[in-house]
Amino acid sequence: QVELVESGGGLVQPGGSLKLSCQAGGRTVVNIKTLAWYRQAPGKQRELVASISNLRTDYDDAVKGRFTISRNGGLNAVYLQMDSLKPEDTALYYCAASESYYSSNDYWGRGIQVTVSS
Repeated sequence: QVELVESGGGLVQPGGSLKLSCQAGGRTVVNIKTLAWYRQAPGKQRELVASISNLRTDYDDAVKGRFTISRNGGLNAVYLQMDSLKPEDTALYYCAASESYYSSNDYWGRGIQVTVSS
């Protein structure tokens, strides 16, 4: 099993920046191949924001050029640097992980709130 714990959320003004962190732990953490960030806004479906593995890094079109996903060498921590934030980025952000290169959400964190508002 893998446990994921997010941190770094909060309230930020439009145009501001925020960095989310996620620490992975647990018995099978060494098997993680892919780490990712998802988000879910009120009344909307959960969507993939960005994912990273040894093979590739992907971003949703809505965040390309503004968000940067990164990880540590051991693949047990993942970060999301969010710049030029917009009100539409307001959502509950979830860290996710997978033991596959072709999936990203076998395991979920509890989520952390990001609110972009003046």
